[in-house]
Amino acid sequence: MPLRIHFTAEDLARTRLANGPGPMLELDIALRLLQESSHPTRFGAWRRESLRRLPPRVGRLCDLIPPTGWTVEFLGHATAGTIEEALDRVRATPAARIRKDMETWAGHDHRRPVPAWTQALGSDGRLLRELADTAAHAHRQIIAPYQQRIDALSGADQALRARQVAHGGLQALLSGLNPRHIRWKPPVLELTMASGSTGDIHLAGRGLLLIPSVFGAVYPALDDTAEPQPWLTYPVGLRDTDLFLPPVETARTLGTVPDSLAALLGHTRAVVLWTIAHRPGCTTTELARHAGISPASASQHATVLRTAGLAHTTRHHNTALHTTTPAGHNLLGTTG
Repeated sequence: MPLRIHFTAEDLARTRLANGPGPMLELDIALRLLQESSHPTRFGAWRRESLRRLPPRVGRLCDLIPPTGWTVEFLGHATAGTIEEALDRVRATPAARIRKDMETWAGHDHRRPVPAWTQALGSDGRLLRELADTAAHAHRQIIAPYQQRIDALSGADQALRARQVAHGGLQALLSGLNPRHIRWKPPVLELTMASGSTGDIHLAGRGLLLIPSVFGAVYPALDDTAEPQPWLTYPVGLRDTDLFLPPVETARTLGTVPDSLAALLGHTRAVVLWTIAHRPGCTTTELARHAGISPASASQHATVLRTAGLAHTTRHHNTALHTTTPAGHNLLGTTG
């Protein structure tokens, strides 16, 4: 049996897309991925590099964020705008709240032993600060080196979702979030969770915040008690081989941008880049039409821009959707 989320008309009216991945939520999901070995094509290189960088003290953070199951609630803050904002909230958590959250967390899974060191969390402010500092360090090592890539993938996904809504409404959006594990059967959204959780959730007019996730590439994550609105993650709409390059490859690709400027001085390629920037998510056919060139030429120029790190292409079924990367926006003197 799946987990079932029931929607009313009011829920559908209040359901919305987040602007991008939540930094603390991405860290949570990334730490879970590091504790197992699934999806080597998508995450293998990232996992090897990240494990090499992280110090042993991250083990305490992983104690509270297991590969499956619940994260202790005071480490949540999924909708915080920055990692700094999220960790400031963690550091400011009252001792009574920490003790309550730890008791609740321990009761969720009796099969998992509660680490002895956590007994001092509710009374030792230094230990809490060290835990938050460890989370900040983990973010710098396993998320920050890929931030430009994450931003580019998120921007491309937003263009894809906007196209789904424009062409098929909210039904098309919900049906296309993650067809293997998120199924829209009006008025119910059925979820297959990594934990195997089942049951029925009624949103009661609150709607649902849909949060894209680069690291949550398979199963959804859900918090139906979040305030002011329950949230659900879905994977950015990309193929397995598109997700992460090793850091050295990312740096090499981005490092070619200055050397590629000469290739961008031509009038046609500049028009193509400008068109992609002002029409994010355009197809190759649309790009050709607005740039005044043939589809074959548009495809060729988009490939050059993509190789230079200035554009990104997302595959949706048999359609290529083009968006600019932050480097492309910077080159044009615009903001992302």
